[in-house]
Amino acid sequence: MNTLSYKTKSTRKEDVTHDWLLVDAEGQTLGRLASKVAKLLRGKHKPCFTPHIDCGDHVIIVNAGKIKLSGNKWQKKTYIWHTGYPGGQKSVTAIDLWKKHPERLVEKAVKGMLPKNRLGRQMYRKLHVYAGPEHKHQAQEPKTFDINSFK
Repeated sequence: MNTLSYKTKSTRKEDVTHDWLLVDAEGQTLGRLASKVAKLLRGKHKPCFTPHIDCGDHVIIVNAGKIKLSGNKWQKKTYIWHTGYPGGQKSVTAIDLWKKHPERLVEKAVKGMLPKNRLGRQMYRKLHVYAGPEHKHQAQEPKTFDINSFK
């Protein structure tokens, strides 16, 4: 009988390297883009993925103002929040939010796909979204990432 002993390797946070990835959102569908970016932020694309460690990368999304929504979602999809005061429930449609702050559509979609705990909030801080093609992270030398070839 062969008695090989394998040990499960658990990554430590000291051993993780956070890369910088640049994703172009032009022509992408919002939900599909958000789910792929959430995987990148979590680190599920790396072989060293450990669920309780933040091993994901920094993700820069440019051209967020050129995303697509399918069907009638531009008019039908609403974002609801409460101010904390009586009768303080507010809502805005996707088209109105897109006209004022196009980057917030992507931010809300990605945030909803991350874990709802301290680790998820830590991962969300590594997301950088810009409505146009310019960003301010050239010093980090981000690698261009083709989101269409990623599953």
